[in-house]
Amino acid sequence: MAIKIDLHVHTRYSIDSLITPKELVFHARKRGLDGVAVTDHDRLDSALKIAKETEFFIIPGMEITSSNGHIIALNIQEPVTKRLDADETVDRIHEAGGLAVACHPTALFKGSLRKRTSSRFDAIEVINASAFPFSSSVSRARQFASSLGIAQVAGTDAHYGPEIGCAYTLIDSELSIDGVIKAISTRMCQPFGTAIPWKLRLKKEFLMFKENLGFKNRETGENG
Repeated sequence: MAIKIDLHVHTRYSIDSLITPKELVFHARKRGLDGVAVTDHDRLDSALKIAKETEFFIIPGMEITSSNGHIIALNIQEPVTKRLDADETVDRIHEAGGLAVACHPTALFKGSLRKRTSSRFDAIEVINASAFPFSSSVSRARQFASSLGIAQVAGTDAHYGPEIGCAYTLIDSELSIDGVIKAISTRMCQPFGTAIPWKLRLKKEFLMFKENLGFKNRETGENG
C-alpha cells in the first residue's frame, strides 16, 4: 500500500501562514492526499492540537530553527529547543523518538543547512515546492541524499491553502504514524512534486499584506 503525504505544511500558528485547520483538511483532501505533517515554526502545540481535533491523518511535527539552519522534526510529542546547533538538534529529535529531516537544504533565502547536512539526519527534503531556484535546489538536494545514503522526501512548505500538495512523498506504508515513520527511516518512500506556481505565491503575498493591514490575531483571525 502506498500513501501520499505532504510532509511540510504550516498553519496560522506560524506567523507567515494563512492556513486554518479547516482549510488544511479541505485542500489536502482536494489534492488527493492521505495526510499531512503539520510543521509550524518552532512550535509543536499547533500540530498536536490539530491532530487531536480532526479525523484527517496528521503527523505532528515542527520546523526548528537551529543555529545552522532549519530542521523538521516528525513524530514528536515534546518541542525541541531552537537555536541549538544542527547536531544537537538532531540528537534532541532522536531522543524524543522522532525523525530528523533536513528541509530545503540548498534553497536560497530559507535558512538552509547546506554543508551542515549530514548522515545524522533520517531524511533529506529533496523536493520543496517553495524552494528557489527550484530546479537547482532539487538537483543539489538529491545529490546530498544520494551521497549520504539516506531517505529522500518531499513537502510543499505550504503557507497558503491551495499550495498544499504541490509536492508530496509517496510512502510504502499503511496509514499509521508508526508505519510512516518506519517506512521513511528504511527509505521506502519517493518524493514527487513541482514548484508552487508564481500565481499562487503572489496571491498568498497579497493576502498576507491585506491581513497584516487589519492587524488580525494570527491564530484566531480576530482584529487586535
